[in-house]
Amino acid sequence: MIQVQKSFKGQTDYGTLYLVPTPIGNLQDMTFRAVDTLKNADFICAEDTRNTGLLLKHFEISVKQISFHEHNAYEKIPELIELLKDGKNLAQVSDAGMPSISDPGHDLVKAAIAEDITVVALPGASAGITALIASGLVPQPHIFYGFLPRKSGQQKEFFESKKAYPETQIFYESPYRVADTLESMLSVYGDRKVVLVRELTKLYEEYQRGQISEILDYIAENPLKGECLLIVSGQDETELSEAAEDLNPAELVANLVEAGEKPNQAIKKIAKTYGLNRQEVYNAYHGI
Repeated sequence: MIQVQKSFKGQTDYGTLYLVPTPIGNLQDMTFRAVDTLKNADFICAEDTRNTGLLLKHFEISVKQISFHEHNAYEKIPELIELLKDGKNLAQVSDAGMPSISDPGHDLVKAAIAEDITVVALPGASAGITALIASGLVPQPHIFYGFLPRKSGQQKEFFESKKAYPETQIFYESPYRVADTLESMLSVYGDRKVVLVRELTKLYEEYQRGQISEILDYIAENPLKGECLLIVSGQDETELSEAAEDLNPAELVANLVEAGEKPNQAIKKIAKTYGLNRQEVYNAYHGI
């Protein structure tokens, strides 16, 4: 059943759940609207109350915080929904950037929507998109994956399922794991163009642009510090034609299905990626 939300014109006795982005490093990236929303909320749901407390102190915001993170989300969400039903306005923030990206905000959003509670997202800082537009790699289309699996074997399986994608790919990674991740990426993707971004918006912000092998050589001599993310180019036309020779459409679809794609979506994606007839890919996958 369709649900229509009129964010600012709807008549409801419920409160509103505001999703408020916070700076990813530079406090000047906090918007006027974000500050105003936090000041006028009844409660602020924070991933880390100590971290958010510093932000609130800087902007002279005295609203009470409620601890809300991945370890207590299951028990906290019903309490937060009741507050919203009682007419309280809640502002949800993560430690940095947009709520619901790599934090439990998404579960709260789903619960609020299920109860016909208004959910309003504010625009603001987002590390992946901010780095992408300055990376020099193709910004559209792109895919954001967030944090990668930590184990080498799981990483390689993940990369195998994504190596045929033509979209620019965005990943978050710990500086302590970047080298190993790039080694895994190199073994699966080959020596593609990659951009390693660290300390985004901060004093030591740095973009390292080059082939995967070149970045590996550079960080071997220049150890990484600070928060990092990786942006890697998608598979180009030359790689696509080589991959098409090595793998038949049925195998390509099967790889995506094994990685979690629904068969019809996988068929559509492979047909589009390789410029193939969708019906022929469908027939090959189903053995028709």
